[in-house]
Amino acid sequence: MEWFFLAALSAFFAALVAVFAKIGLQGIDSNVAAAVRAIIMAAFIVAFVISTGKGDKMLQFSSQDMGWITLSGIAGALSWLFYFAALKLAEASRVAMIDRASILIVIVLSALFLGEKITLKTSVAGILIFTGLLLLTVKLG
Repeated sequence: MEWFFLAALSAFFAALVAVFAKIGLQGIDSNVAAAVRAIIMAAFIVAFVISTGKGDKMLQFSSQDMGWITLSGIAGALSWLFYFAALKLAEASRVAMIDRASILIVIVLSALFLGEKITLKTSVAGILIFTGLLLLTVKLG
């Protein structure tokens, strides 16, 4: 259950990102804000890794591992740029809701590339998540 606790903390801090960023974006370009956020995050994470005694491991990647981590970093950067641009234009709660549609994309990509199983339970949950996203983001009437 450690993974669940960590994932819950991730969700909590992701929620704070939306709220804090929406407030901070009022007087600044969204791309500039995303860049500053990335610098702050990088410095914080490097300091954290060093403080836990794992700083020497930051250079111990295989070229294949580094390639995948690089792709992950590029995908994360693009995600932040689009997220901050959307936050600049719309309500944080609506933007975050659409952003969390990534859950559905992860389910499909995990099955295709990681061999994870899509069970009936996962399918039903995905349909419910998608339906909930539509209900919460589409203006009716």
